[in-house]
Amino acid sequence: MTPKAHEPVQDDSPDATLDAYLHQLATRRKLSKHTVDAYQSDLRQLASLCGAQAWSAVSHQEIRRHTSKLHAGGLSARSIARKLSAWRGFFDWLADHTALAANPVAAIRAPRRAAALPKALSVDSAVQLMAAAPHGQSPAADACNRAMFELLYSSGLRVSELTSLDLAYGKGALGWVDFDSNEVIVTGKGNKMRKVPVGQPAIAALQAWLAWRPAPLDGSAALFLSSRGSRMSPRVVQLRLKAHAQAAGIPVNVHPHVLRHSFATHVLQSSGDLRAVQEMLGHSSISSTQVYTALDFQHLALVYDQTHPRAKIK
Repeated sequence: MTPKAHEPVQDDSPDATLDAYLHQLATRRKLSKHTVDAYQSDLRQLASLCGAQAWSAVSHQEIRRHTSKLHAGGLSARSIARKLSAWRGFFDWLADHTALAANPVAAIRAPRRAAALPKALSVDSAVQLMAAAPHGQSPAADACNRAMFELLYSSGLRVSELTSLDLAYGKGALGWVDFDSNEVIVTGKGNKMRKVPVGQPAIAALQAWLAWRPAPLDGSAALFLSSRGSRMSPRVVQLRLKAHAQAAGIPVNVHPHVLRHSFATHVLQSSGDLRAVQEMLGHSSISSTQVYTALDFQHLALVYDQTHPRAKIK
């Protein structure tokens, strides 16, 4: 019979107590078999780490020591966080059914997760992507696609910033291209406006698109228009870029943010100027940009491994 809330566990042996808790998860909380099996795996591991001692004897320091061992053994921060959550829930339940004084897992946190590195194209792949012939439904669509893709990679814009661009400066404009200074002016997060240089290939592609750009059907001043004559949406840009990358033979999923990451990584590799990259990306804090230094180090490490005669001694 499953113990009710605050009802003492009849058999307080470690295995019996654990079985009672797992039974409660399956019957009272109606968790799936897959979820209960995951809890069982994590709790059996805890039982193995703690040995034959009673659950009430498990200390805060002991849980912290086990957590450190798991981390040192290479277990990911995500997996450790999941285990701690399972352990914490079990001891909370124990406190309702036994004389457990305190939850030994209560104040223990998982190791901080490493920041996920943005995916960036290699320089060769980026060049291949930009050089590939567009394959839209019309010459106008091809010109629009090339201009959008070139500008994304040339200036590291967010896709929302790209689609917010107007044909020229005007009342209420969130962004526009200044062809006199070869700059794009955009309004980023926090309504902060910034200027970013635009390379000559992107300028040429933009001018080619303007020669094809039809009058917008909705009367907007949008720089980039969809096939329906309205302002281009971020989703359509994403779909067009993905199709273009697949046709160009790029073996990864390319979306607009990949081009932004590629822009930042390639500029940093060439210049080493983190502050300049921060300004061009529109990051309010340098810490947001520092993730690209890790990408840059990966590039340097690869070059070292491939070129230094003592890098890989067999």
